[in-house]
Order: sequence, then structure tokens, then C-alpha cells
Amino acid sequence: MLFLHEVHRVQGAKEDEFEAAYRDHWMPTMAKSDYARLLWYTNHALGTGVSYNVVTITAIEDGRGWEDLIRRVQKGDLQSWMVAVDHLRYDVIGKVLVPVHWSPLQDVDLGSVPADGRLHEPSLFMEDTGWPYAALDVYIQGWHDIYYAPMEKTSPGQQLLDIQACFQPAHGTHQRREAMLWQKILRPAALTKLLGREARPEQRAPGTYMHEALALRDQWESKLLRTSTWSPLF
Repeated sequence: MLFLHEVHRVQGAKEDEFEAAYRDHWMPTMAKSDYARLLWYTNHALGTGVSYNVVTITAIEDGRGWEDLIRRVQKGDLQSWMVAVDHLRYDVIGKVLVPVHWSPLQDVDLGSVPADGRLHEPSLFMEDTGWPYAALDVYIQGWHDIYYAPMEKTSPGQQLLDIQACFQPAHGTHQRREAMLWQKILRPAALTKLLGREARPEQRAPGTYMHEALALRDQWESKLLRTSTWSPLF
């Protein structure tokens, strides 16, 4: 299973048109195929990142499906749609991701993904991308051992984040030494407290995640994303 991750720099005045293009065309068009589905449509939460940035993730069953999608965009039925969408954004940066070996999300039952634009309350996600100086496989395993595994032991109702997926770039499609966590925020009020104060010394002491992770990396980026009210997954 491949996951096409795209960051769209949308023109502010055309924000609604861009969203409609994905809701009314890309989502149902992918649903008509037997190899792809739009999973998430998210916006940067206001005040937390670059203005009018949209992040989308589309699941693609395999390399053959990806090749077919490329051909459709380049010279097939999606070419004119892509040209029209390009007039609604300044640029788009995409990368193809694959799940790491311990990621909770490995495959997607494409037939079960909603594609009818059903409405729901938006959710918040935190997308953490890290660039380790350790070997990539060591970093990925470290994320499991000192972050994912301890978090899974958190008492019900106390967990801040639900780590739904961990990805790395598919070979040859992006820089190698990078990995990404896709995490749903379960308790937004607790996140506000986290953002509003410095980490306490005991939270940065030896044995804590914040301390031990520095042996693997000290460069990462966090994005706070809000799903649209029609995003298939949320």
C-alpha cells in the first residue's frame, strides 16, 4: 500500500474552490477506481503554520495503480482537472510514503472508505516529521521503543495522542533520512496546556522521551492540522 502525501499552497481567495475540487471531483474519481481513495483532507489550524496550506493523503493500492494515476494526470482523463486545480494554488509538493514495520496503519480496505462527502465534526491531527542523524532504521525503531510503546500503555482517557500511522518515504521518491508520525489529538484541551509552557526539567531528564530522542535526532517539524467536515477519515 502506498500513500500519496501532498502539501498544497492554496491561493487564499480560491480556498473554497480548491476544497470543492477535491471534494466534488478528486474524492469521487478515486472512489470509482479499484486502486485509490482519498483518505484525509486537512487544513493547517489557523495560527499554527503557513497560511492556506492544505495537506491531503491518498491511498494507492500498489505501484501499478500509482503508474496508472500518473498517466491519467499527465495525459488522460485527469489532465484538464489538474490544470484547473493548478490555477487555484501556487504550488504542490508531493511524496509517496510507505508504512514502517510497526505502524498501526498498514493497509486500507479501499471499499470501506467513505466517498459521499458525509459531514462530521472536524478533528485535530499532529503531523510530526523528523530528520535523524542516526540511521533511519534505528530512528524508526527508536520511535517505537521510546515513544509508541510507552504511549500505548497510557491509561484510557489520559492519552493525548492516538498514533494512527508512521510512514517513511518510498525508496527513490524523496529524501531517505525522514520519517513521519500521523497522530490524532484526543484531548485538545491538554494540548493547549502543553503548548502554553516549557517542558519541566523532569520531562527532559535521562530516561524520558525528550532526552533519549536526542540521541537520534534534534531536527523535526510539527504541523497542527484540522480535518475538513467532509474528510473521508477524521
